[in-house]
Amino acid sequence: MAAATALPPSHAEPSPARQGTAALTLAALGVVYGDIGTSPLYTIKEVFSPATGVPLNPQTLVGAVSVIFWALMLVVTLKYVALIMRASNEGEGGIMALLALASRTVAQQPALRRKLLLLGAFGACLFYGDSVLTPAISVMSAVEGLEIATPALKAWVLPISIGILVALFVAQRHGTAVVGRFFGPVVVVWFAVIAAVGAWQIAQAPQVLAAIDPRHAWRFLAERGWGLFAAVGAVVLAITGAEALYADMGHFGKRPIRVAWSALVLPALALNYAGQGALLLRDPKALENPFYLSFPPALLVPAVVLATAATIIASQAVISGAYSLTQQAIQLGLWPRMRVVHTSERERGQIYVPFVNWALLVAVVLACVGFGNSSAMASAYGIAVTGTMLITTVLTWFVVRRAWGFPLWVSLPATAFFIALDLLLVVSCATKFIEGGWFPVVLAAALLVLMAAWNRGRHLLGETMKDELLPLPGFAAAVGVDSHVLRVDRTAVFLSAEPDVVPQALLHNMKHNLVLHRRNVILTLRFHEEPYVPAQRRIELREAGHGFWQVTAHFGFMDKPDVPAALALCAGQGLAIDPFATSYFLSRETIVPRPRAGMARWRQNLFEAMSRNSGRAVDYFGIPGNAVIELGTRVQL
Repeated sequence: MAAATALPPSHAEPSPARQGTAALTLAALGVVYGDIGTSPLYTIKEVFSPATGVPLNPQTLVGAVSVIFWALMLVVTLKYVALIMRASNEGEGGIMALLALASRTVAQQPALRRKLLLLGAFGACLFYGDSVLTPAISVMSAVEGLEIATPALKAWVLPISIGILVALFVAQRHGTAVVGRFFGPVVVVWFAVIAAVGAWQIAQAPQVLAAIDPRHAWRFLAERGWGLFAAVGAVVLAITGAEALYADMGHFGKRPIRVAWSALVLPALALNYAGQGALLLRDPKALENPFYLSFPPALLVPAVVLATAATIIASQAVISGAYSLTQQAIQLGLWPRMRVVHTSERERGQIYVPFVNWALLVAVVLACVGFGNSSAMASAYGIAVTGTMLITTVLTWFVVRRAWGFPLWVSLPATAFFIALDLLLVVSCATKFIEGGWFPVVLAAALLVLMAAWNRGRHLLGETMKDELLPLPGFAAAVGVDSHVLRVDRTAVFLSAEPDVVPQALLHNMKHNLVLHRRNVILTLRFHEEPYVPAQRRIELREAGHGFWQVTAHFGFMDKPDVPAALALCAGQGLAIDPFATSYFLSRETIVPRPRAGMARWRQNLFEAMSRNSGRAVDYFGIPGNAVIELGTRVQL
């Protein structure tokens, strides 16, 4: 009903009591670290693939392991765990929460705010690309272990991978509440196993531990010449999933995520990467698949089963993230309404978006068939991740400098260092644009066009309707003294984008039914650039006289917009609304494009198509379907 606006800062509504740190740490392991935790399946193999031109010898092996280790330390530990996670939007994280936080700091600079919104929206679109590629590359790389166990199964890798992915997406409609409790223990076993195997390999070639010295990393990069970008583009695969640490901060809190990383995830990853390097020092032929060949032959099949379970969990995390991102984008005015199903009565963050689910499934299957194997897919994978990382760093600058007030001599060098690092990663991945890097970029660009058209169209539609409609105070006064208007003793709720005008649905009801209700509530929904709006600030109520009330309901971008529940709060301000004697009147706009509007004709047509196919307000706002009257209206854009 209205795009996102900013509310004055306030104390957040007290959240339900959290579980203990240990329980939350276990849960965070299952959701947050599945993606980055399965990167050892393919990273070392890709660093020494023919495409990078990195020769396989003891010096480059130690150097590559050193670069991976220090990438984990600088990008994940320092940037995300120590710094970015401080940018909390009332406990919530992720690029949309950060975008809301950053845009709030430039609220008085509309031009700059629009640019930030565009940048943040593109980062969100890149995340959708990540949501396609992560399930595809993770599951396929795990199933490829079957080739090592039995080469005759090579032809079955693609069908088995697609079968697992289809089953995963089909199961989404049941929610993650039941399966989720098993994710943490499985991922704990996964990290324990890869750490143990890595330590076993290191014991047989301990010279690989020299990789802890950052000089080996520097030497490795310096010797690459122009091949630096190809090598770094492969190393990026080791840090995919770092964004999840920040994105899922609202679900678990900072401390559990930091404890899980420091106590288990980082040591396990460091040991496994070093272990793969140790194996290749002893047996360069193991480059065929250094992860699986690190295991004793008797444990190979169990390793494939465990890796497949871990990659399914990694896929689940990013799929759930796409649902949450979509819900936030809808309420920030960047996407049309879609059906959102809440799969848990206790956890408001557990949702399922059918349209997104099936669209992702189609895209994931096409990616699997189009690329054919995990190595080909690795070329496309990094650019979506690193692009989001760069945008996160840029948005964080506005938070650090403007919201936190850090001095320039502190914020500028720190931001410049991470931007330089992110640019190196982005450029390195961009060198693989032709080989597949185009896929997430084209996907993100297409989604951004849709987002921009929807946001601009809604803005123009609101301006048009505001100009054409009657002011409410004068209308209420006029009908209040008109004794010819028949009044029925019920309550009518009219949803309106603006609280001070007469909704089209009210005018159409009077025109066609020749009646006016005794109580008329003009309800406007406002979505704000903060995650949650507490109940005490949910409702603003003002009496317009003659049986008219203006009600504004405020929601955060993570809130479930429940209209009947919001209206029930009006009783505390003197307007008791009987739900059994209330009718909801909605306008269903038919968009009519016109020349010389505020957007190009093709964008008008695109907006009209999106508007026509958007989800019903009844479903999205929790309005009882048997109490709704929809009245159509034609609006020229």
